[in-house]
Amino acid sequence: MSSIAFLGLGVMGGPMTANLVRGGLQVKAWNRTPERLGVKIAASAGATIVPTLKEAVQDAEIIFCCLGDVPDVKEVLCGEQGVIKYAQPSTLVVDFSTIGPTGAIAIGEKLAEVGLGFLDAPVSGGDIGAQRGTLTIMVGGELPDFNKAKPFLQLMGTNIYHCGPLGSGQAVKLCNQVLASLHMVALCEAIKLAQIQNIDPNLMIQVCSTGAAGSWALSNLGPKITSGDLNPGFMIKHILKDLRLVQEQAQNQDLPGVAVAEDLFKLVAQLEEGQGSQLGTQAMIRAYQK
Repeated sequence: MSSIAFLGLGVMGGPMTANLVRGGLQVKAWNRTPERLGVKIAASAGATIVPTLKEAVQDAEIIFCCLGDVPDVKEVLCGEQGVIKYAQPSTLVVDFSTIGPTGAIAIGEKLAEVGLGFLDAPVSGGDIGAQRGTLTIMVGGELPDFNKAKPFLQLMGTNIYHCGPLGSGQAVKLCNQVLASLHMVALCEAIKLAQIQNIDPNLMIQVCSTGAAGSWALSNLGPKITSGDLNPGFMIKHILKDLRLVQEQAQNQDLPGVAVAEDLFKLVAQLEEGQGSQLGTQAMIRAYQK
């Protein structure tokens, strides 16, 4: 049986670890902040929660991680007390974070210097997909590494794609985030227009989900908006990080739709002395509640 490590037990990482355990695997899991809910979710499923990164990875054949921004991933994987110091040579590292192609390639090259394999494997599907094991996983890296990781990825996702060489998973994920951010603009404006016309937004969501305007956001986040549930499946601060990466990758090419979405998310992020950034992306609706 393969020895598995999972680093980062947040909203996504906790349920993803739990699904690996339910798939019959023994997983050592570590999180920088021990009291997170995701830690409890992973532990309840049967994962072994360890106090140090070293203990998690030193005997692992595959190391999964789901972290935050580029600096977080670099520190955990390539830092002085990171995976690069403690993992055994030939270990495969699979990163689910969204860090952009440039960051993924740089990290992969650094890990390769000590004989570690690396796949960039950002995910889509939100907390619901993480809990249900129905994530879409976009993978960049060498095909043999992808084939090695795929049986494990299938325990966490239902749509697994090898997108090309290292960084390709990140490239596709950034396109995904453009779509996701603009879907949220469309969803909020459709709800606003329904209200203006005295149409029940829930009726609008039900009807429009069955036609050409249907989307994951409409079906899953629309009902959250109408019920007032702004709790995070994916935080505004994280979509803002992803849109920053989109703009960096676009290399000064004009993406006006992204700029609109970014401005609306920033407006909500600044609410309540910056606490709006902790809300789910569906909280964009607050930008329309004036």
